[in-house]
Amino acid sequence: MARRWVAHEWGGPENWRLEEYEPGAPGDGEITVRVRAAGVNPADAKHVAQPRPGVSLPVPIGYEISGEVTAVGAAVDHVRLGDEVLAFRILGGYATEMTIPAGKAFIKPATLSHAEAANLLLAGTTAAEMLAVTRGAAGETILLHGASGAVGVSVLQQARLAGIRVIGTASEGRFDVVRRFGGIPVRYGPGLVERVRDIAAAPVAAALDAVGTTEAIESSLDLVPDRSRIVTIVAPARAQEAGIVWIAGSQPASARFRDAVRGRLVDLAAQGDLVVPMAGEYPLTEAPETARVLAEGHPGGKLALIP
Repeated sequence: MARRWVAHEWGGPENWRLEEYEPGAPGDGEITVRVRAAGVNPADAKHVAQPRPGVSLPVPIGYEISGEVTAVGAAVDHVRLGDEVLAFRILGGYATEMTIPAGKAFIKPATLSHAEAANLLLAGTTAAEMLAVTRGAAGETILLHGASGAVGVSVLQQARLAGIRVIGTASEGRFDVVRRFGGIPVRYGPGLVERVRDIAAAPVAAALDAVGTTEAIESSLDLVPDRSRIVTIVAPARAQEAGIVWIAGSQPASARFRDAVRGRLVDLAAQGDLVVPMAGEYPLTEAPETARVLAEGHPGGKLALIP
């Protein structure tokens, strides 16, 4: 019998339950995957912390996995029995096994471990959309708030491939991460706008906010005159007030974009052009504790749950 983590009530990870369940045999267009690693993201806990429109309890936890195909339904031709795959935008990834639509699965790049592959696409597609909606172009300089986090590191790599110069905010202890992935680090805190202007020595074309602080929003407004080129992924209310862009995977347009870009990001990872820095792996049985580790600070990379 397979097992998975489920939220039966709104609230924190302490309320989740690890339950036995039957994944079911794959139907037409479906595959069954033995999960080797589940990605851990802030959205996993955030989306069951309080009631959301259109969502009913119980809710299985987790949105991305990597594993091995153990069964294949009819009308599936891009994966085979025994293939190693990763999947994103699935529901219930904190599991030992699950049956999913085959269209959500991609062959796992050999360049990535299962833990890395299980953390590639949520951060990667978010980063890709941030660059797309702000219309980043080769030769431009942009400002990235939260450059050393998971989404920030993916933005840095994708921007570098596109020829975009990135000034990224971070604590001084994380400057090496920003530099490693092609960004120019700048310390957040009082005087940020002046420091960015000194470093940029040119207009800042766009600003990408992955932290949601007042400083991030206000400094972006000071530095970027075109508000359509400022995006946040964490401050929807402030975005509405300021007339800037807010994106989220729950929005239909964002979902379509993120689905469309998955294959390209998998290809970049396969070529070694997109890597996933890891901070730790934890047993699947410790999912609530792992979610708290992520929520309490900056672990220094991605976390994975291992069944």
